[in-house]
Amino acid sequence: MKDLNDHIAQKVIGILAAQALVGVSSVRLDMQLSDLGLDSLGTVETIFAIEECFDISVPFNANDPAAGGADLSTVSAVIETVRNLVEQQAA
Repeated sequence: MKDLNDHIAQKVIGILAAQALVGVSSVRLDMQLSDLGLDSLGTVETIFAIEECFDISVPFNANDPAAGGADLSTVSAVIETVRNLVEQQAA
C-alpha cells in the first residue's frame, strides 16, 4: 500500500502545485492551502481536479467548509483525505 500512498501523495501535491501556480518543490506537507495562495475558489477548483484525477467524490461544502467532512486544512490532511477516499472506493 505504501507505493499507492506515495503515488497518491505525489499526484495530490502535483495538483495543488498546478492550482497554486507554484513548483512542486514549493509545496510542504505542513502548509495550509492559503499558504499556497489558494482562496476559496482555488480550493474548489483543486477539489474538482482531485475528484477528476482519482475518480472520487470529496465531501466538501463550499458554503461551510467545516461541515463538509473532508479535512482540507493542510497539504498532509488533503493527502490523507484522498488516501482514505481512494481506499474506501477500492473496498
